Formats: sequence, structure tokens, C-alpha cells
Amino acid sequence: MPDLPAATPRARVRVPLRFADGYRADTELVTFHGLTDGREHLAVVLGEPGPVPLVRLHSECLTGDVFGSARCDCGPQLREAVERVAGRGGILLYLRQEGRGIGLYNKLDAYALQDQGLDTYEANAALGLPEDARDYTAAAQMLTALGVTELDLLSNNPDKAEQLRARGITVRERVPTGVFTTAHNVRYLRAKALHTRHTLPLPELPDLPDLPELPELPELPDRTDLTDLTELTAG
Repeated sequence: MPDLPAATPRARVRVPLRFADGYRADTELVTFHGLTDGREHLAVVLGEPGPVPLVRLHSECLTGDVFGSARCDCGPQLREAVERVAGRGGILLYLRQEGRGIGLYNKLDAYALQDQGLDTYEANAALGLPEDARDYTAAAQMLTALGVTELDLLSNNPDKAEQLRARGITVRERVPTGVFTTAHNVRYLRAKALHTRHTLPLPELPDLPDLPELPELPELPDRTDLTDLTELTAG
């Protein structure tokens, strides 16, 4: 097992959750000392976790989780995960990794490029950013601190399982989530399925509409000068 720095629970508090559709769940929220990345990640304990709990690693998405953005599937995935984990007993790790780790402002910059026709990974690359900057060392620390060394992982993303295994967590099974499509996120979901092997059955994704011919994108300025994308998004 890799020699990870030990994290310890910092505080535990009971918080009842209520969703817009009326679903309710009683939870225990756990905070931590000693996480390697220094971020305020959160464990949401749902139901009665058994020896092999169901675990969801959910990366924060302000636009989807809070505002209900239809450009991604994060909000519906979070809602589904809470109910499924609570029904079996397990833990949802809410990880502060907005925009696959690039941050909220950069994610919105990438959205502007996606409006010009780039997919979610191409847009990150065009901004000089990693396609996926997430590291799950802190997640492995949190699970270990909670006494979880073996789990079933609720995720469509094989990288999450691979990273946890590399950090000493036994992933017995990867359980796919549902497929939550909107008219605005089909290209995003298809890119995840094709580019990073997400478990998203392509036949369930509607055909993409024909896209207009893309204009040539101007050369991006140095990141330190990237304060306004108006020129990039002009029609």
C-alpha cells in the first residue's frame, strides 16, 4: 500500500438534506485535518455503511450542482448518487475540484471556447490547461481516515477507480451512474465517452446536430493576460 500521509477526521455534524423534488436524506458530514492538497473536501455519510460501502467521488460543480446548469450532468448525478448511496449505505465525497480541477473561472473560459465548437477537453487544452487536473490522493486519505479500504465505486469514470487502486484502496466493482442528457450536454457526454472511456452507452445518447463550420480561433494570449474572452466568443 502506498505510504500516504495520514488524515484525521476534524468534525462530524448531522445535516438533513432536502432536494427540490422532495427527496430527503439524513446525513453526517465529516471534515478532515491533514489532506495533502489543503482543500476543504467533505465526506457525506449516508445510511449505514457496511464492510464494503458504496462510494461516490463527486467533483464540485457550482453551475450544475447549485444553479442547475444543463451544460453538464453534474446536478442530476449528485441527486442520483445521494439516493443510491443512502439506499445501500455508504459515503459521498464532495471534492472541491471545480471544472475537473481547473477552477470556476477557467471552466467558464472553456465554456466560451466550447461555444465555438471545441469539445470539453479541446477547450481546456486550447487554454493551456490539463484536460483533467484532478488528483484523488485526498479522496484516498479521507476514505482511509473513515476506515474504508474496500468499496464499490459509483462512477462512470475509470480514472477514479484506477487512481484509488494506485493509492491502496480496493475497488471491488465500478457501478455506472445513469445517463442524464439534455439538448445542451450531448456533445459533452459524447466527448467523455469517446475521449476518457466513461461508461456512457453511446446508443443512449441522441445524435449530435450538425455543427456550423468553425471559425479559425485566434492565438491565445499568455495566461497572465487572459482576462477577457470577448474576442474569442464574437460571432
